Amino acid sequence: MNTKVDKFMARATSWQEEMEMLRAIVLDCNLEEELKWGNPCYSLNGKNIVLIHAFKDYCAYLFFKGVLMADEHQLLIQQTANVQAARQIRFTSLSEIRQKEAILKNYIRNAIEIEEAGLKVEMKKTDEFEMCEEFSTALKNDHVLEDAFYKLTPGRQRAYLLHFSSAKQSKTRETRIAGSREMILEGKGLND
Repeated sequence: MNTKVDKFMARATSWQEEMEMLRAIVLDCNLEEELKWGNPCYSLNGKNIVLIHAFKDYCAYLFFKGVLMADEHQLLIQQTANVQAARQIRFTSLSEIRQKEAILKNYIRNAIEIEEAGLKVEMKKTDEFEMCEEFSTALKNDHVLEDAFYKLTPGRQRAYLLHFSSAKQSKTRETRIAGSREMILEGKGLND
């Protein structure tokens, strides 16, 4: 057990009992415990396997290579359409976790087996992500912006593409593009 995770659990204002139970289950599977991204994270030989996190309406296990896992009980959830590899199992009560304890251990063991086998998730390449029409037009009309955008790292490019295309209205997409122009020209990512 990691003292940083102890402190995290003690400070939790919601889902504390549920997360303690999830922690006990995953620790019983002999994984290393750390605090990463502000959440309890469990790894095998330095490779992330599962993370515990809480949201307003639920707490969850997040399996880093969940897309590769067997899901015989249909518990794995893709958080959003843009999440490629990770999958969640969500919980809304302590009794639900207790009822599924044996099943959860099997899911964790399956995630460990995937890591031990060295399996990799085939990720979409940046050019496979949708570019909204407004951004495509902006790049055609502004060659300085176009050059700067294609000099960004693939991850930064993806973040912008997802940010622009997630807006439902064209006006919002245009506003986002205009508001991001200077950051792109400076070589910065959306979250830099």
